[in-house]
Amino acid sequence: MCADTPGNRVPRIAPLPEEQWDDVLKAVTAATGPLNVFTTLARHPSLFQSWIGLGSALLMNGLLSARDRELAILRTAHHRSCEYERAHHRGLALDAGLTEDEIAALRRDPDDHPWSDDDRMVLAAADELHERGTVTDATWTELSTRFGERELIELVMLIGHYHMVAFALNALRVQGEDAAPGAGEA
Repeated sequence: MCADTPGNRVPRIAPLPEEQWDDVLKAVTAATGPLNVFTTLARHPSLFQSWIGLGSALLMNGLLSARDRELAILRTAHHRSCEYERAHHRGLALDAGLTEDEIAALRRDPDDHPWSDDDRMVLAAADELHERGTVTDATWTELSTRFGERELIELVMLIGHYHMVAFALNALRVQGEDAAPGAGEA
């Protein structure tokens, strides 16, 4: 269920069968469940180990608030047409205080929703990085009134990271767990 494929298309690379999981993947899935993003990318163990470290740092140990993080991620998922990323971050966004209405609004023009100034800054960064590959001076100046240099670096890295993840999910046609063979079976 990513950009160029209907949900019933076959993944280009299937998730790694459980009997082939290494200790790193076993530890990740023990914490998250056997998510297809992890079991697919783990087919490249050394890259997976490096990637999971960065992803974990951004997702669990970052300086940005959970709300800012999830706004940036969900806006990026929208821009990259990545339903997998959007579906998996919906619950995290709700836990971070976003409402269902706000989550839905992230798929529309920001002017169609009464976002706070703080939210608009994050959305502007995500939109500009998507459209231009950079952030305008005006947006950077505005962001700098709210975030220190470490948070600014993290915000840009977070958005870039989730663009990369969406590229991989879309190109590999990673399916949602409910679309996987045997999903829902007891």
